[in-house]
Amino acid sequence: MKTKHFEEAERQFATTDGAEGASIRWLLGPEDGMPNFYLRYVEVEPGGMTMHHKHPYEHEVFVLEGVGELINEGENCYELSPGRAAYVAPGEIHQFINTGDGPFKFLCMIPKTE
Repeated sequence: MKTKHFEEAERQFATTDGAEGASIRWLLGPEDGMPNFYLRYVEVEPGGMTMHHKHPYEHEVFVLEGVGELINEGENCYELSPGRAAYVAPGEIHQFINTGDGPFKFLCMIPKTE
């Protein structure tokens, strides 16, 4: 069994092209020896966004605070707010954008890919 307060996880700011004001904390990640899934805490500042990207694995998101949009290849736009969950399929191009006045915070779970 393992527990961790989210502030114990190092806050890493996104430095990739297209990402602005986004950070991630690996709540339960590789360094914790998780056997199947990783749990991450993502925060996007007002006016910020994650990079527009894709990867070979799925992820599930649960919004904790703030409002934002999830865009898919620039064609579909899904509004996200507290209590809403979202699924991003493997290989699907996506980006999270903060559309509110405060921080946009969500949990993101991904499978272990190693």
